[in-house]
Amino acid sequence: MTIIARKDFTVNELYKEKVKDALVSWFLEEKRDLPWRKTTDPYKIWVSEVMLQQTKVDTVIPYYERFIAKYPSAESLANAEEGELLKEWEGLGYYSRARNLQAGVREVVGNYSSVVPSTRKEISKLKGIGPYTAGAILSIAYGVPEHAVDGNVMRVLSRLLLIKEDIAKPKTKKIFEEAVMSLIDHENPSAFNQGLMELGAVICTPTKPKCLLCPIRENCSAFFEGMQDELPVKTIQKKSKTHKVKTVVVRNRDGHILLEKRASKGLLANMWQFPMVELPTPNHTVEEIVEHDYGVEIVKGPLINEFKHVFSHLVWEMESFEATLKKEKELPSRCKWLTIEEINQQPMPVPMLKIWNAWKEREILYDNK
Repeated sequence: MTIIARKDFTVNELYKEKVKDALVSWFLEEKRDLPWRKTTDPYKIWVSEVMLQQTKVDTVIPYYERFIAKYPSAESLANAEEGELLKEWEGLGYYSRARNLQAGVREVVGNYSSVVPSTRKEISKLKGIGPYTAGAILSIAYGVPEHAVDGNVMRVLSRLLLIKEDIAKPKTKKIFEEAVMSLIDHENPSAFNQGLMELGAVICTPTKPKCLLCPIRENCSAFFEGMQDELPVKTIQKKSKTHKVKTVVVRNRDGHILLEKRASKGLLANMWQFPMVELPTPNHTVEEIVEHDYGVEIVKGPLINEFKHVFSHLVWEMESFEATLKKEKELPSRCKWLTIEEINQQPMPVPMLKIWNAWKEREILYDNK
């Protein structure tokens, strides 16, 4: 069945009406009860969209609610200290999202009198706002018929319209943006865009799509062609690099723990971590590397835990150990001895939190013996 002219995505009007009516009606009746769906405040929707990038909905909900409680307005987030902000974001990962969000919000406060812009041209100038986030804010908060194309939307449309271009290629997104603009409900762009996202999240899933429950099944080309399991087309990404690292939790005679603050740019910027050594270390022991890089002689103790932590582009294979201070030489400026209470207040990335929590559990066990 021919339903769309691919050159300019001119859609048959009857088909368009059927799709948008079925999708919007389904969304309004079946949508999940999520906290960011109870507001049209563009700032709060912005926060939710940033948090939802590469993070599951169930994970985001408690973070979003705590974050909005602490930073209920653009002004409150703009004035927040970075360390405090990163602590609130702790555990969500991809910390550049938080920094970019705050930078963009500060632009809104400083340049737009705290009002998030309502046009794609203006909102796209803000730090951290790409085409998807811009479209999501504009359509959901302001009711502007703009495309908001993410992975869920591309999957739904590739099946609905039998689009076989590789979604892993950046240039392909333009095809889907044009498709959305041809189909979008101008009366309710918010429900339409959220409906596409919701459909991709709960019905039109990557594997084993629930076609029999789909509100637009009767208009889906892939369903009629039996191709729903073959779409979307997506090339396999390059394998992530694996780094083997050893981490040591060093305690001095006062019971303080050694931490270092990561560089202000790059991976996990400005987060706190325990001394970490990347393997292999030819001709040197971990203790020797720690002495050279951190200015402390240590006696390595028992294993705390071992696990893999997966980033978007690399994997850390981690082993962490207890260690006691033998001799302190000269600490680098990036390092500090902190109490347990002070460490609990510092922003730490997820792998360090796993080590820290495992270490604290061991201490409780020792104390109870």
